[in-house]
Amino acid sequence: MADFFSKWLDGLDKTRKATFSKIATALGANEIDDYLWDDLDAILIQSDLGVDTSQEIIDSLKNIAIEESLYKSSDLIQHFKKELLARLSKTEDPLIEAANIKPYVILMVGVNGSGKTTTTAKLAKKYSDAGRKVMVAAGDTYRAAGIDQLQVWGDRLNIPVIIGKEGGDSAAVAYDAVQAAVARGMDILIIDTAGRLHSRFNLMEELKKVHRVIGKALEGAPHAVWIVLDATTGQNALSQAKAFKETVKVNGVILAKLDSSAKGGMAFAVNRELDLPIIYAGLGEKPDDIELFNHESFVDGIIGD
Repeated sequence: MADFFSKWLDGLDKTRKATFSKIATALGANEIDDYLWDDLDAILIQSDLGVDTSQEIIDSLKNIAIEESLYKSSDLIQHFKKELLARLSKTEDPLIEAANIKPYVILMVGVNGSGKTTTTAKLAKKYSDAGRKVMVAAGDTYRAAGIDQLQVWGDRLNIPVIIGKEGGDSAAVAYDAVQAAVARGMDILIIDTAGRLHSRFNLMEELKKVHRVIGKALEGAPHAVWIVLDATTGQNALSQAKAFKETVKVNGVILAKLDSSAKGGMAFAVNRELDLPIIYAGLGEKPDDIELFNHESFVDGIIGD
């Protein structure tokens, strides 16, 4: 258990030191006054929570201070933590839902460089280690490196990988992968896709086709559509996610590269503005450095001691 919390603390080190550590200074031994609220508001916005979320938290803390007759800023610390927790939804383990669906088909989407292929491989390992029969489809037919990367992972973990020709039809790869997963009795199929800018209409239409073809290959699939967001891009990733959500019914978010980012506060904006749960968090570069998102561990990690 200590290792688990240490992983979150280490993974969120940059976010904590860059912005949230300033909250400890603000909520020190000072009195509660207008200067405190101004400082907190600035810190929260700098932490990538977004203007609306920051204002909501400040307003709530002001009301608490009045109702409970608080005058020391240090008395607000636990209330502040509760406010943060209230703005992050609890995450259900996908393996619970997957236990009743076979194969459970996961479609991975996102922009170029967000970390989809690496995250796909990490998830495949995680599910395989949990005792599930996993198959991966290299639907990124534009990048030979992406195909090779998944193939190396598949060989290392003894996980079958369905691949197509470089430059081929990604929808055909997805269709073949679903059929293969059904025929081989797989528990989970993870389909990687090529990174694409949300503003490129033709590429988004191609993604729609992939989604549609998966449904034709297996009724009800894909069961999960997860967008991988690069946490280092902060709130800039939100507009991307909105476009993908409209295009292929994204129902979950994976925050990759949290360990490399000082903008972990974007997690609150993801919940508020996208109304999507965060399913997993990437906390490092090692194969095991992906964790089911835990809102309590996340808040502890960004606030620290």
